[in-house]
Amino acid sequence: MRTNWLPLTVLPLLFACSHPEAAASSPSSTSASPAANTAPVATTAMAAPPTAAAAPTAEASTLLAVGSQVPDVSAVEQGGKTIKLRELKGKPLIVYFYPKDDTTGCTIEAKGIRDQYKELKERAVVLGVSSDTQDSHKAFADKYSLPFPLLVDTSHAVAEAFGVPLNGGHAKRVTFVIDKDGKVAKVFPNVNPDGHATELLDALKTLS
Repeated sequence: MRTNWLPLTVLPLLFACSHPEAAASSPSSTSASPAANTAPVATTAMAAPPTAAAAPTAEASTLLAVGSQVPDVSAVEQGGKTIKLRELKGKPLIVYFYPKDDTTGCTIEAKGIRDQYKELKERAVVLGVSSDTQDSHKAFADKYSLPFPLLVDTSHAVAEAFGVPLNGGHAKRVTFVIDKDGKVAKVFPNVNPDGHATELLDALKTLS
């Protein structure tokens, strides 16, 4: 009887074809598998980006931060006296920016501060700031018997020093509470004119 022998080189090929799982377990097949390499990359790419709420708003990020030194700026008040902010160290200071004299919101805010000025004055110096002229400030203060200085900021130098945004040439309604050492202790970036004087008193009571 004659026996047909296959060459030794053919046997591995027959084995691989009849056992495909053996070929799949080969190291070279695993490294070449696109699914094995790309799956982790796709998962990473789908990661959610940081939420917008985590980032500060553009306006808030421009304001002078808590802990900052009061800017070295000066301005004239309605009576003609020049006030230099850094010379007011030794007593807390309130600097409140408002858009315009004798408008509804600004009048409510100013009258509220006026009505609680006796208590406020015991604890701090109060300064209002807007881009109105000296004559406008004087008329506003006289009309409502405002007992505190209103600084003239027609050049916007004071607003810019505090990082207060402008809208149509008018400062946003923002208030800074500065401690006796001349450092910003609290910032009110979105002031509600009604009741703001009470907020200021509460803030002053927390200062050492």
